[in-house]
Amino acid sequence: MSGVPEPRANPHLIGHAEPESHLVEALRSGRMHHAWLITGPEGIGKATLAFRFARRLLAGLPHDGTLHLDSDHPTFRRVMAGSHADLLTVERAWDEKRKRLRSEIVVDDVRAVAEFLRRTPAEGGWRVVVVDGAENLNRNAANALLKVLEEPPSRAVLLLVCAAAGRLLPTIRSRTRRLRMSPLDVAGMANFLARAMPERAVAERERIAVLAEGSPGRAIAFAAGGGSNVAALVRDVLDKLPDPPPILAHTVADALGRDEEAFSTFFDMLRASLAAAVRDAARGEMNDAQARMLGTRGLDAWIDVWHGLGTLRQQTEGLHLDKRQALINGFGMLAAKA
Repeated sequence: MSGVPEPRANPHLIGHAEPESHLVEALRSGRMHHAWLITGPEGIGKATLAFRFARRLLAGLPHDGTLHLDSDHPTFRRVMAGSHADLLTVERAWDEKRKRLRSEIVVDDVRAVAEFLRRTPAEGGWRVVVVDGAENLNRNAANALLKVLEEPPSRAVLLLVCAAAGRLLPTIRSRTRRLRMSPLDVAGMANFLARAMPERAVAERERIAVLAEGSPGRAIAFAAGGGSNVAALVRDVLDKLPDPPPILAHTVADALGRDEEAFSTFFDMLRASLAAAVRDAARGEMNDAQARMLGTRGLDAWIDVWHGLGTLRQQTEGLHLDKRQALINGFGMLAAKA
């Protein structure tokens, strides 16, 4: 698979013309809100848009109605390298002791924001803070960020990238301008996958697009996480619904091993298939396989299962819990009687 740049280094934003136009208009009007909350499902381009906006703020007003900046522009290169003096990025930090990312953004990370914003802009323009994964702020960090939002300095913009806005403090949400981003449509996903995975057959890209549900990040994760092998495991599980045998959980656990990406991909694919079946059932359009899969359990109950699997994955990864036990618990949700 061709490499896809990380958000700070990605010059391309596929789709999302409407949210981008709101940011362009804010720039051109001179009525810039001091804090933006960029929300939407995981992997749809929120951080890519945030860094795209940050680059344009630091480089000057756009001339073509977009936030595009050529990748050979000095500002682009410095943002990509993390060396621009007027840009600060806050995200989950590396835990040197445990040799892994922390599960939370902690208060010391946010204190750096206040210190950064007290400085005079190095280049006389804007100062920009990108909080990537704002839903990971712990309570103390969230309160520290709230203090910054309550007394925003001039010529400063905070961009909060968040996949779960409901986990933020209501007072943080109320002090930001919300910019909602939606999953890509069919054409947008086809465009993205053709660019990101030109070596894959069209039919395979189409299968990935269906499973990814409009999320380029999820599509990349599926491909990187042994998507074809994991998809076969998911099909085996779905074929055994609505009453999967308990031994199947151990079979899946053995197949996934300790592969972090495969574990995430399995849960994502399983939830995507359940979501598609529930949607089709609600529309009266489900096929025979979906009808057999859902059985007699009500759609509300399946929605609860979908949410439960998402929470289980999030807690397992965020708290570094045992993945085999998580799979067993997940199969328990799938097998629960109505």
